[in-house]
Amino acid sequence: MIKKELINQFGLVGKNIEYSFSREYFNSKFKSEKKVDYYYINYDIRSIDLFKEVITRKPIPLGLNVTTPYKKEVISYLDKLSKEAKAIQAVNTIVFDQNKKLIGYNTDYIGFEKSLLESIGKRPKKGIILGTGGASAAVKFVLDKMGCKFKFVSRNPKENQLAYDKVTKKYLDEIDLIVNTTPLGTYPNINNAPSIPYEYINSRHLLFDLIYNPSETRFLKEGRLRGAKTINGYKMLVYQAEESWKLWNH
Repeated sequence: MIKKELINQFGLVGKNIEYSFSREYFNSKFKSEKKVDYYYINYDIRSIDLFKEVITRKPIPLGLNVTTPYKKEVISYLDKLSKEAKAIQAVNTIVFDQNKKLIGYNTDYIGFEKSLLESIGKRPKKGIILGTGGASAAVKFVLDKMGCKFKFVSRNPKENQLAYDKVTKKYLDEIDLIVNTTPLGTYPNINNAPSIPYEYINSRHLLFDLIYNPSETRFLKEGRLRGAKTINGYKMLVYQAEESWKLWNH
């Protein structure tokens, strides 16, 4: 039997995360690196109010990841944010410092940036971001950094955002990047896809979907069939996970 005090415990905070990437990835990593008594578990909570129970239970986690829908909501429970997390206003990695203070970081933007740059020959000039949730903020941060002009597309657009029915042929002809940050198309609802006019997509476009399961969403398939370059979210997840690991071991 494992002694409680020997457990090096990490975990993922989210909702409906039974099939999460992180748990399998980190537990496989711990096994391959022979890190005995290292464990990564899911903290599947129905409300952010239950976050306090996660950080006070025994053994106290040594580090946490945060996923949908709590990347923004968790901020009010933290003691400090990195400058990137503050700028993005979304947290996906939490470090417990020596004084047990909770420091929020965002490694999503690093994962997105690395995955995008290694997949394209030249930086995108103009694009659209589908969705306005926590993940979209990391994409915005990277595109701003790259000098790529873009608009958010939302079902309930605010000022300077587009409604889906405003994504016309004329608009698509002017852009080269489309990033899906919505959950549409995630397993098991694999026939869902953002409502854009796919018939106007062509080889000039790059479609990036943050979803990794399935590996080819309907969004990506529609793009591929029309000659567009497509990227799923798997490498982004691997890169953000490795950045989280570096922070926990800093």
